[in-house]
Amino acid sequence: MVRLIRESFEVVEPQIDEVAKFFYGMLFSLSPATRELFAANMEVQRSRLLRALVHVIQMVDKPDELLPFLHQLGRDHRKFGVVADHYEAVGTALLASIKKHAGDSWNDTVERAWAEAYTVMASAMTEAAAADDGPAWYTGEVIHHERLSWDVAVIRVQTDHPMPYLPGQYVSVEVPQRPRLWRYLSPANAPAEDGIMEFHVRSVDGGWVSRALVGHARIGDQWRIGSPMGRMSVDREESADVLMIAGGTGVAPMHAIIDDLAQYGENPRVQLFYGGRTREDLYDLENLQRIAMHNPWLTITPVVENDRDAVGVEHGTLPEVVTRFGAWQDWDVLVSGSPGMIRATVSRMLVAGTPLDKIHYDPFALD
Repeated sequence: MVRLIRESFEVVEPQIDEVAKFFYGMLFSLSPATRELFAANMEVQRSRLLRALVHVIQMVDKPDELLPFLHQLGRDHRKFGVVADHYEAVGTALLASIKKHAGDSWNDTVERAWAEAYTVMASAMTEAAAADDGPAWYTGEVIHHERLSWDVAVIRVQTDHPMPYLPGQYVSVEVPQRPRLWRYLSPANAPAEDGIMEFHVRSVDGGWVSRALVGHARIGDQWRIGSPMGRMSVDREESADVLMIAGGTGVAPMHAIIDDLAQYGENPRVQLFYGGRTREDLYDLENLQRIAMHNPWLTITPVVENDRDAVGVEHGTLPEVVTRFGAWQDWDVLVSGSPGMIRATVSRMLVAGTPLDKIHYDPFALD
C-alpha cells in the first residue's frame, strides 16, 4: 500500500495546485454545505491541504508519528463544524482528484490502496474528535498589541479558560478582521494560570491574516482559538541535549519551551541559534539573553545573514552557521521558521551527518 501510494503521488505532485482546485470543486459539488465552512479566499486552504497531504505521504509508513498527527487534525477540525458525514464526501473528492491527475499510474489496485489509506485517516480523525470532551475552540480577548517594527507585532490574548497546550505547540486562530480565515500561530510563552497567551506575528507578503493582525489588531478584539497541534516539545527528564534553530518569528515556540524550562534548576543543555537577515530582525534577542544570564544550561547564538557590520553575532545563513559548529549527532534538533528556511536547514544538516530521526519540525507553523 505504501509503495503504491508514493509511486502514484510522485506522478500527481507536479500538478498539486490543480489537484487542490479540483478537490475543492468536487467537494463543494458533492456536499454544498461544506462551502460555508471556509473563507471566500480559498488560496490558504488549498495550501494547507497540500501540506497535509504531503505530510501524510511522508509518514504513511510511520504510524507512531502519523496517528498522533491525525488525532490532532481531527480535534482541530471541530472548529469548522466538521461532522462524521463530511468525511465520506472528502474521501470521494480526494480519490477523484488523485485519479484525474495520476494518468496511467492509476488502476484498481492503486485505488484500493488510496481508499484503504483514507479509511485509516478518516477513522483516526473522527475517533479523536468524538473522544475530545473539550470545547471546539476557546474564546480569547486581545489585551495587548505592541508593534515592534513595521512588520512585527507582539499580541497577548487572554482566553476565557486556560488552554491545555504544551510549550512548543501551535494553535489556529480566527480574528474579527478576517472571519473564517484561520491562521496558525505559536504561543511564545508556557501555559499560564491566567490564560494569557503571547503571539509574535510577522506581516508577510500575501498574508491576509498576518498583515491584518500586525496593522489592525485592537485591544478588546475577540479571537477564536482552535485545539493545540504539533509535536515539537522538550521532555526535560527524557530529552537529550537540545539544539534549537529559529528564524524570525519562528523563535516563538522556542521561547515558550525555554520559558517552561526556566522554572526548573536543572535541564538538558539548550543551544539556540536565532537568525534573521539583519540585526533588527532579532527582535526577541535581548529577552532571551536575559533568561540565559540566569540559566547556565541555555546558550543563545545570534545569526545575521546580510548585515556585515553587526557585532556580537555569527554571520551567514542559519544552515551554514549551525553546521559550521558540527553535525549535532547526539542532540535533539528543533527547527522553526519559514518553510524555505526549514527545508534548507534540514537538508544541510542531513548532508552534515545529523540523523533524520533527531530532527523535529512542524508542517503548519506558517501560513
